[in-house]
Amino acid sequence: MSEQGTAARIASVARRILVEEGADAVSMRRVGEAVGVTAMAIYRHYPNREALLRAVADASARELAEAWTRRPDAGGLEERFAAALDDFLDFALGSPHLYHFLTSDAWARARRFPDDFRDGQGPPFSVVVALVEEGMRAGLLREDDPLETALAVTASTQGLVQQYLSGRMSMAEPDFRALCHRTVSRLFNGVRNKPLTPPCR
Repeated sequence: MSEQGTAARIASVARRILVEEGADAVSMRRVGEAVGVTAMAIYRHYPNREALLRAVADASARELAEAWTRRPDAGGLEERFAAALDDFLDFALGSPHLYHFLTSDAWARARRFPDDFRDGQGPPFSVVVALVEEGMRAGLLREDDPLETALAVTASTQGLVQQYLSGRMSMAEPDFRALCHRTVSRLFNGVRNKPLTPPCR
């Protein structure tokens, strides 16, 4: 296996462990055993555990953004926001350990708002920013800071997901998803030029 292939395999195994058991379960020794190399061999590709987890985080964020941007641009802005929200909920509720790692766990060089989210540096977040900018250009949303507007939407949804995953919301998943959609509708009605009635879900 090439050096590049080995590095990719190491990151892939680390991600699998993280998805199944959480970031605390990822160790150089355990990853090495699963890959079939020594823990010391991993250090030739990643100088420390932090660097390995960072590689997993960056690759996961890129994959999410690529998947979310592959959706066709058909439909109005509301429908596309709803589709983006569904993509986010599919990920957060389907891979809670990875979601928690990407949004809550700290590591060196973790992205900080706003500077690290400009120019598409936060791939999934940039999908929402692009939709917000489109809405402002079309006159559907009031002119404002696109980054801060996108932050208001994503932060509220992430807060709801955090409450749900921690067991603090006593509702079935379909009801929780509907709540998230209603919440986003309420937020956007607050920044519209002409507020609309939230769709029934």
